[in-house]
Amino acid sequence: MAPWDNLSLNETTLLQTIFWSEDSSRLALAERLAFSKSKTNNLITGLLDAGLLEESGLRGSTGGRRPETIKLSPGLGVLVGVDLGATSLDVAVLRPDLTVLARHTETADVRTGPGVVLARLRVLMRQLLTQCGVTPKQVIAIGLGVPGPVDFESAQLVNPPLMPEWDSFSIRDYLREEYSAPVFVDNDVNLMALGELWRLQGGLQNFLVIKVGTGIGCGIVCHGEVYRGANGSAGDVGHICVDVDGPRCHCGKLGCVEVMAAAPAIVRSATEAATSGESPLLAASLEANGVITPELVGQASRNGDAAANRIIQESGNRIGQMLASVVNFFNPSHVFIGGGLTRTGPQLLASVRQSVYQRSLALSTRHLEIQYTPLAERAGVVGAGVLAMQETLKHRRVSA
Repeated sequence: MAPWDNLSLNETTLLQTIFWSEDSSRLALAERLAFSKSKTNNLITGLLDAGLLEESGLRGSTGGRRPETIKLSPGLGVLVGVDLGATSLDVAVLRPDLTVLARHTETADVRTGPGVVLARLRVLMRQLLTQCGVTPKQVIAIGLGVPGPVDFESAQLVNPPLMPEWDSFSIRDYLREEYSAPVFVDNDVNLMALGELWRLQGGLQNFLVIKVGTGIGCGIVCHGEVYRGANGSAGDVGHICVDVDGPRCHCGKLGCVEVMAAAPAIVRSATEAATSGESPLLAASLEANGVITPELVGQASRNGDAAANRIIQESGNRIGQMLASVVNFFNPSHVFIGGGLTRTGPQLLASVRQSVYQRSLALSTRHLEIQYTPLAERAGVVGAGVLAMQETLKHRRVSA
């Protein structure tokens, strides 16, 4: 039996603590775990000898001898993080400390169904692992984010509006045909929230992550944990109504914020402005590129195009209208905004902020910070890596 499979409860707890700790000196770990120094040193020595930990250099001294920091060893194996969006596929191989070893991003269409998308995913996983010089047997765990509600225990999507052919399909079983590693599946924005939680080393306890792309979703961190709700659909804010007389959403309801403010709505409004002659800049972009993207709308806005400014501002206002209700209800300390629509630039963020502050209660926004997610384009795959490592350690701790 390998050392990784024969850990005590204290050893697994130590590994979990190191994974979630920026300061992993021996003294800091002993204090965080409430273990004696000798007990902590013995545990660390055993895990160093087993090749599960490694010393990673000296920290700055605060007086006296500079402490040696400890981190998870690359000898543990690798993680595979997958961020599947409605129109994109982002795959990465990561070390246990979430250093990205290899990554690949390409366009994808989830509407083609799980057979096509996951077959392509398996090809990319094999290529990236080969590129890193590791085998499928060295994969510790696989984390995968999808743009729909997920039953976390079964790792299956449940009535996903953007990907109906995926309902109840077992992604876990499909990947297990090629990998013996455990597979964990969650909603994509939950993984973005998990990624931010790891980046912050648990420093923020109550915050939201909003993803705005083809759809709109919300990851909720409550008391330092990602909150998924009773059935995995917590944070499905894209179908909150912001206009009872608005257009019909793909979910069947009228006036959802998703149908009025997500990327397709911006593209639709920008295309209308281009073809009607309202915006010469957008018309030129349409002629040059054949299609208009949110990035092109953002570029036109930064170049002073009034129609592009209006379109982005309207989208931000709608998102802020929805978000104000969530802020009043949840009272987070921070809201991080990510997803493809952030490529439109600062105008969207400014409009969201203005709308939230205007519509929310003063007490809810007194110390509220709203910003784009610092992890940016990496948020999904980093969060998938966090999920894979966290759940693997959690399961091993339960076994121990």
